[in-house]
Amino acid sequence: MIPSLLQSCKGSALSGNFSTYLDHFEVTPELLKKVIRAAMSKGGDYADLYFEHTLNNYSNLEDGKVNQASSNVAYGVGIRVLKGDQTGYAFTEIITQEAMLKAANTAASIANDTGKAIVEDINEYTAPNFYPVITSWEDTSVKEKIPFLERINEKIFGLDTKVTKVNASIGDTTSYILFYNSEGLLACDYRPLVYLNATCVMEKDGRIENFGVSRSARMGSEFLTNDLVDTLAKDAVEKTNLQFEAGKPKAGEMEVVMSPGESGILLHEAIGHAFEADFNRKKTSIFSDKLNKKVAENFVTIVDDGTLPSNRGSLNFDDEGNPVENTVIVKDGVLTSYLHDRISAAYYKVKPTGNGRRQSFRYIPVPRMRCTRMENGPHKKEEIIASVKNGIYVDSFSNGQVNIGAGDFTFFVKAGYVIENGKLTKPIKDINIIGNGPQALADISMAADDTRLSDSTWTCGKAGQSVPVTMGLPTVKIKKLVVGGINA
Repeated sequence: MIPSLLQSCKGSALSGNFSTYLDHFEVTPELLKKVIRAAMSKGGDYADLYFEHTLNNYSNLEDGKVNQASSNVAYGVGIRVLKGDQTGYAFTEIITQEAMLKAANTAASIANDTGKAIVEDINEYTAPNFYPVITSWEDTSVKEKIPFLERINEKIFGLDTKVTKVNASIGDTTSYILFYNSEGLLACDYRPLVYLNATCVMEKDGRIENFGVSRSARMGSEFLTNDLVDTLAKDAVEKTNLQFEAGKPKAGEMEVVMSPGESGILLHEAIGHAFEADFNRKKTSIFSDKLNKKVAENFVTIVDDGTLPSNRGSLNFDDEGNPVENTVIVKDGVLTSYLHDRISAAYYKVKPTGNGRRQSFRYIPVPRMRCTRMENGPHKKEEIIASVKNGIYVDSFSNGQVNIGAGDFTFFVKAGYVIENGKLTKPIKDINIIGNGPQALADISMAADDTRLSDSTWTCGKAGQSVPVTMGLPTVKIKKLVVGGINA
């Protein structure tokens, strides 16, 4: 399944960018082919090589001083062999011919047959660039990051006399990726990633409250601006102050209105994972028999998009070398597609959707979300809130759990409001909401025209791997969820 925009390099030199990446990892086209032949030597259907060089940097401010800075490097290659829906995998942190051939022969053991030929042409995939970099993190010193940490500390302290402590951190990652497979596909990518976090702690009348805020993107150090710092500082102070006023609502089953943006975490966890094709291929997802069936109201359309400019969840190509796209999962209430990697796409006889992702070269790729969001609906936010007699409005989440098989979920709500007779009244905090993902999807009775993406630092865990993601949602009303709180 070779994507478009390919340039064949049989008998000719590789183009400049590809040659640079081969030089970076100190490999040659002949060595790539030799390793792939070894991987295919026992009859595998397909094989690929995933080279990675990742540099991580972290700086932290606490008690008014930058007291911690660290860096680490990940470097190596993962070698995968597929035989039907079975995977053989090995990796090495030493990129030499001997080490790679040893790993390739280990991965090849998933099969036991006559070796298959590989495509001898090298086909260069020139992917679109969804995250251009102005100033790389490699060219940005710790000294240049410190003023932004100091500024957010000063801003938060300056906004409210109740502030007693500020913790702030910047983390940046730069990854060089080189991919080659038995179909002759060669692809390379330069992946930046950055986040800025700040936690504000306040004390009032002996009571201590805190709230953390963050922003993240696939950008270079142009991400760090005074405007960003000022916005985060204001957000942190306002949300921490609100915690002093917040309590718990009465417990029970009630209507729940989800705020735009951050509440997309419920869409991601409670519903999105169940759309990943490996769960459906294995019949463990509750949606495994619902393809092309109605699962929500007609105004509900849900997509998973890997093409958004500079978005934390975007990729120029996925970790199997497939082009990314804006995949429509639910269209006008009908489940139209799962999120596919190479294995599930072959099983369902469709093209991969560009959702094969892995944490690093040490892991196999599996179907994962990128930026999962619900599109605009036909209603207004004010109209939705006005329609609720007794319920809650949820605004910020801290964590959650979901059972993929049954679809049951529990989420911890950090902040929100009680809705009484169509109006937001008392702020609430630290409550659980409990429900069932497919039922919650079916119970979305209203959706506003204000869909917004979260730009916070979301990381998704699955199969022992973590990858950066984002999500989005308009204001929506769910007919009923169980809300934890104070017994009536």
